[in-house]
Amino acid sequence: MKQAMVMLLAFVAGGLVQAGEGTVIEATTAAGEKVQLLPDGRWKFIDQVKQAEAKKIADTYPENHLRPEGAQGGWFGTRVLMPGDKDYNRGTLNPKMR
Repeated sequence: MKQAMVMLLAFVAGGLVQAGEGTVIEATTAAGEKVQLLPDGRWKFIDQVKQAEAKKIADTYPENHLRPEGAQGGWFGTRVLMPGDKDYNRGTLNPKMR
């Protein structure tokens, strides 16, 4: 009985820790700037001016331009399909799957 209570307590405590997942957390950096920690692992400044400056700096790095948002494909060196391309969102070419 004692072991069952310990297991139940551990299960409930684990559930309480995970209850905060998926929420935006506001934090302060070591320099005193307010930021938001997003559930997907990214972060951004709360101050819109600083966020715009950070975006300008991030846009100068080529690794941030590998695959535009909204594009399809781009795996293993294949081409990236942009919206408006005739092959964009065409589905499978397998006749058994049509």
